[in-house]
Amino acid sequence: MKRRVVLALSAALALGAVTAPLATAAPAQPRPGVVAPAPGAPDARALAESLTGLPDADATAALVRVGGSGGSWHGSAGVRDLRTGRKALANAEFRAGSTTKVVTAAVVLRLAAAGKVDLDAPVQRYLPDLFAPNADAFRAPISVRQLLNHTSGLRPGTAFGPTFEEAYAHRFETLTPRQVVAGSVTEGPAHAPGEVQEYLGINYTFLGLLIERVTGRSYAAEAERLVLRPAGMRHTYFPGTDPRIRGPHNHGYQLSGGKLLDVTEWNQYDRLAGGDMISTTADLERLVTALFKGRIVPRPQLEEMFTVPSGIAGATMSAGLQRYATPDGHVIWLKTGSRYGYNSVVGATRDLSRTLVYSVNSTDAKGRDMNPTAERIVMAALRNLA
Repeated sequence: MKRRVVLALSAALALGAVTAPLATAAPAQPRPGVVAPAPGAPDARALAESLTGLPDADATAALVRVGGSGGSWHGSAGVRDLRTGRKALANAEFRAGSTTKVVTAAVVLRLAAAGKVDLDAPVQRYLPDLFAPNADAFRAPISVRQLLNHTSGLRPGTAFGPTFEEAYAHRFETLTPRQVVAGSVTEGPAHAPGEVQEYLGINYTFLGLLIERVTGRSYAAEAERLVLRPAGMRHTYFPGTDPRIRGPHNHGYQLSGGKLLDVTEWNQYDRLAGGDMISTTADLERLVTALFKGRIVPRPQLEEMFTVPSGIAGATMSAGLQRYATPDGHVIWLKTGSRYGYNSVVGATRDLSRTLVYSVNSTDAKGRDMNPTAERIVMAALRNLA
């Protein structure tokens, strides 16, 4: 069973979008003298063991929170930085990557509930100036809903380079979301809207600009007003062009040329609504709990986050989340994130009987294979599901 979980998750979680079914981990076999966890409770022993040995070649630190109706477990391991070897901070801020998309989707859905955004309306109606340079190529309307569930047909936008080395050389420079979008529009669509589900950050870059257009306020301000503040996420923010992580944090590293480079400081303004958020595991746990309880998005619009588009082969993504069905009938909704130096996950069953949040300081955060530490955490977190 463990092999099935690894094969299903490894490439998918590493890339930020899972495309294969999720299997259930085998029940833990308690050792003599070790009390088995109560039904539905997190397996504390397995979770603690998943963090042993850090730092190692794959990760320098890891922070984990597992909760739900059966109880909770929190843990951390590794070091704050390799230079001093100080113990990792359990409450550290980190780059949350594409888990930002959960917040963005929630903002759009709240605006839809308020009548400020029509999910069926074409984004060309809201942002005509962005499409004007290549209007003929975008005659087919792209709905707001298709941006949310990654069926827009858009191509990736402008970036500093496809390799880590190229991106690293420009890490203190600013690439604006409008510049990213302009590159996508110039290339024209990859396919007609609604035909294929393809996970791309460009969809949420457009959504960030749409939020700013319909509200007249910055994306960060609207995210704060509509999601972060109601969820009680006091240590979550969007740094903009500031390359620093402002609060206490564990350093992130990337293996390059046989050496570990410190990648903690990085201007990631181009990712904004798709991946610029800095958060904590406690704040992300607050987010998924408040969201799934209907405290952020009204129930009618919240259904969008639990609805995968029909009629599209292999579709698993909804508005801001992704659906995983285990062989024994459990369904988990989650979102992954990766920025150089940092991997993260936020997810839960819809009834919140099990929640999982982690941040792993991966030394190859955008690699094609799942980080071994993250793999162990997921395996342990899936044990003993009620």
